[in-house]
Amino acid sequence: MGRPIFTIFKTPGKGCWDTMRSEREMYELILRFAEEDENIRAVILNGSRANPEASLDRLRDYDIVYLVTDVAPYKQGDISGAFGELLVMERTDESELYNEHLPDCAVYLMQFADGNRIDLTVAKREDYHGYCFDDKLSIVLLDKDRVLPSLPPPDGSSHYIHKPTLRLFEECRTEFWWTAPYVSKALLRGQLSYAQNHLEICTRSMLRLMLGWLAGARHGFTFSPGKYGDALAPYLPGGFWERYQRTYPRWDCEEIWEALLNACSLFSDASAAAAEKLGFPCDRTLDRRVVAFLQEGQPFVARLAPEESWNSELSRQIAKHGGPPLPFTKTEGR
Repeated sequence: MGRPIFTIFKTPGKGCWDTMRSEREMYELILRFAEEDENIRAVILNGSRANPEASLDRLRDYDIVYLVTDVAPYKQGDISGAFGELLVMERTDESELYNEHLPDCAVYLMQFADGNRIDLTVAKREDYHGYCFDDKLSIVLLDKDRVLPSLPPPDGSSHYIHKPTLRLFEECRTEFWWTAPYVSKALLRGQLSYAQNHLEICTRSMLRLMLGWLAGARHGFTFSPGKYGDALAPYLPGGFWERYQRTYPRWDCEEIWEALLNACSLFSDASAAAAEKLGFPCDRTLDRRVVAFLQEGQPFVARLAPEESWNSELSRQIAKHGGPPLPFTKTEGR
């Protein structure tokens, strides 16, 4: 393992991460709470701690599901205090921020001051199937009534790269080339935040998807790409991972522009290589045309004189086609 990215400086007497509770203590705490609460009938472990191949670092969450006869006490009350000193907690079953209302479960996302973290879902006992089988990283820790099914040995196959259909492959390509001009348009307007957001959320997500398909086509679709592709490096052709790293720019117009062109070049090459392995057609005409548009077409359009006003042509078109007049006037230019 390489050197740490950063160093944590403790304030004497205020930190408790140097007395972080052990794995044994955490499991005993989680299960003791369940055993003492008659409403809780079963406990399921999901996620990285159910994965026999996962790293054993202490940063892993405890992804826990309590299956209960009645969810209401956990939705209306707060059981977080039973699990330790909280640093921060989020309840995502009722969230105005994300406009979520999950009436059949309670979700406690708890980061503790000592460094441990529990992502706890409290769900109705009869809804066990999804928590047992949707994620193959599932282990039953407690089953008071002996009614849960026998689960297969946990494995990470739920998180493997999935082989694409031709339609999905083509839709990925279209989405990449559709979103790339948003990045360059934002740069031409000096909107660096907009450009960075679209490069990361839209364009790069399609690039990462294509790189995953290429990796799967070369080595078989029997491995996980890792979160946001961080495990892809050994499965890609030589130089591809280094090229991918060059799609991450600093907050600088020229660097973002260069990163966008790097992403376009890599996506085009990855598409062609993946298509060959998958037996798909891949016409790269669109690749060349969009890149030319980014480099020449959009800058040309950006240099054209602004429209004469906001509403002059709009008003003419409305009058010509019989629409109602604008409810206000605005004659100044942009």
